[in-house]
Amino acid sequence: MRISFSANEILETVRMVEHQNLDIRTITMGISLRDCAHSEAKMVQTKIYDKITRLAQDLVKAGEEIEAAYGIPVINKRISVTPISLVGESCSEYDYVGIAEALDRAAQEVGINFIGGFSALVQKGFTRGDVALVEAIPEALSRTKLVCSSVNVASTKAGINMDAVLKMGEVVVETARLTASQDGIGAAKLVVFCNVPEDNPFMAGAFHGVGEPECVLNVGVSGPGVVNKVVRANPSQDLGELANLIKQTAFKITRMGELVGRAASKRLGVPFGIVDLSLAPTPAVGDSVADILEGMGLAKCGTHGTTAALALLNDAVKKGGSMASSQVGGLSGAFIPVSEDAGMVSAVEAGALSLDKLEAMTCVCSVGLDMIALPGDTAPETVAGIISDEMAIGMVNKKTTAVRVIPAPGKQAGDRVEFGGLLGGAPVIKVHPFSSAAFVRRGGRIPSPLQALTN
Repeated sequence: MRISFSANEILETVRMVEHQNLDIRTITMGISLRDCAHSEAKMVQTKIYDKITRLAQDLVKAGEEIEAAYGIPVINKRISVTPISLVGESCSEYDYVGIAEALDRAAQEVGINFIGGFSALVQKGFTRGDVALVEAIPEALSRTKLVCSSVNVASTKAGINMDAVLKMGEVVVETARLTASQDGIGAAKLVVFCNVPEDNPFMAGAFHGVGEPECVLNVGVSGPGVVNKVVRANPSQDLGELANLIKQTAFKITRMGELVGRAASKRLGVPFGIVDLSLAPTPAVGDSVADILEGMGLAKCGTHGTTAALALLNDAVKKGGSMASSQVGGLSGAFIPVSEDAGMVSAVEAGALSLDKLEAMTCVCSVGLDMIALPGDTAPETVAGIISDEMAIGMVNKKTTAVRVIPAPGKQAGDRVEFGGLLGGAPVIKVHPFSSAAFVRRGGRIPSPLQALTN
């Protein structure tokens, strides 16, 4: 598929890159590890390392060459792999921590930013391998630098596995504890999902689904700064007209992302997968989703009207991006990761944005409660309660939702944590003082809703 650009479009893209933080947030190579299964754990680790380093040896180089050729920053080069619970389950004796370390070594060898797929899909229950992987998550994330983990505990079709929800509450707290010297950063590499997509290029939730090909190249684009510029340049447009302007902008951003994705695919000799057209903020000033919402007329993100403004933004981004590419996938919408968005951080510090308001906002945007620092003494059952609420939103609304929260050891509400880089830093948000322990400890499965019966 050939994509052509006019001289004006090229100049416009240059301005977006230079002044509005437009970039390719990630090119993510998905790699199937299904053929790495073996009865001996050491052999599994060797096969995993060898396959990743063979297929991804030129991934970073290709990203750098594309950046130089097109003048478009390619911020991250990443890898997603088959859910490791499936691969390691073949071993006669489980060593999931050893597999995580093999993934980490491979990621460091090829020079990427993160590798995702230390994952399990347990929405209807656990296999023995699932149990072993989930129990290994805290140690695995504390002993590796680049490995990311995700667990899908709910879906619209299956309902919510509350035994898994409670277990993940415990895992999140323990992962943070084991990385206490870094403000609990291990939990920043762990996501709990409902309706998880199999082709998501963004971390920490990326994995290579079982329905995906042997190897594939997915792209995540981002341009909050570009959209913010358009919104603020049109203060007198009504909301319908503003939505159209955002759609046009998303179209341009997504088209550029597909160009880069297909170029990377060709250089690497692997199929092109999807463009994820999500607006993913960074801690940099001018690269904030919250700033876009405030540009629409909100005095501060989190005030009344915020959910409506976010719904408009998310819908316009999806509509505009889907017209630019026939291969849109992943999460595709607007992200609201608190620590990674300077505007969100400012809103929390001002008292405008709470955990409850963030939960309401997740009903209308991509993903869910993301990169939120909680008090270090938050109980596992409280974390599980937070997860169960977000899973219910995803299940009932037939959308992907997720939770990535960090109980910061030794911190209380109002304190600040720093993770560095794209993960940023944020104030610790207070949680409700009332317990949900008796509810989450009932266990079992919350049944799927009536809207699941679509056949």
